[in-house]
Amino acid sequence: MRMLATLVLGILLLALPAAAQNFVDGIDDLPLMPGLAQTGESSVFDSPQGRVVEALAEGRVPAGAVAAFYARTLLELGWRRAATGAVFVREGEKLAIDADPPDARGTVKVRFFLTPE
Repeated sequence: MRMLATLVLGILLLALPAAAQNFVDGIDDLPLMPGLAQTGESSVFDSPQGRVVEALAEGRVPAGAVAAFYARTLLELGWRRAATGAVFVREGEKLAIDADPPDARGTVKVRFFLTPE
């Protein structure tokens, strides 16, 4: 019995980092990069062609790190890079991610825009 309790506890501890991951509001399986915080609520619209979501986040992170994080993470989640820019496609949806250069305080603003493909 003690061995079973130890096994269950170990499994729960392994699951904690995944559970602690923040996701972009309105795009359930899009992780929010560590160091970014979502600003305001996402705008979500459903249309006959599919959903449209716009979300904003910001943080004091290098703009290049944002691009690298999402390029790596989205590929792991089944997205594929489109031909231009930071645009990814999956299952009939297109996700564009725009990161502005840092402002005077070093804050980068990031826009996530999901549309039907």
